[in-house]
Amino acid sequence: MTSKAERLRKKRIVQGRPRRQGVERHDNGKINYTALRPETEKEIKAVAIEARKRVHGMDTEAAASPFAGYTLGRLFLDGRIYADQRKAGDEYAMAMARYYGLLGIHPSVRAQEIFRAGGLEGGVKYSPEVTDDYQRAMGRSANTMMYYEGLLLACQDGPQVKQTVYNLCIMDYAAMRFMPDRQLRWLTRGLDKIVSTWT
Repeated sequence: MTSKAERLRKKRIVQGRPRRQGVERHDNGKINYTALRPETEKEIKAVAIEARKRVHGMDTEAAASPFAGYTLGRLFLDGRIYADQRKAGDEYAMAMARYYGLLGIHPSVRAQEIFRAGGLEGGVKYSPEVTDDYQRAMGRSANTMMYYEGLLLACQDGPQVKQTVYNLCIMDYAAMRFMPDRQLRWLTRGLDKIVSTWT
């Protein structure tokens, strides 16, 4: 003989739990939990700051900086490069990312969307259809890319300078934050060359 509780348990198993009413659902029928309690911008920033502190060993003030999101910015926060050198690296990275975006090639997540890890939300997208506007944009970005390549290769130890700037600004290798002094000299030589063209 079964108890009343056991009979109710069997009935619940057969029928299943009743469907929750009055909630927003995805197309597949699952509950949209982000609509129930959306995260605030403050909560999202707090998670990012804690992750930066844990992974990169930064204090709270440095981790809250927008420069803490990429290796070139972290070198700037560490005091290993100056503000103009960081701006030159960002300028180079944007020019190269524009060129790669028009080609449809993305060597890294950073090259897809220069200041976002999400990538491909805005900016120029690869277009399979070749229009006059596309050709003009491609010509301009190719000329800019070749100009920067020429500047960097013209430096003393040009190939090493070019590769160091590329690896840091485009590929965003995290290990480059701790590069040896010789490699840092190549980097600053290339960034200073870009800064010298501003005047």
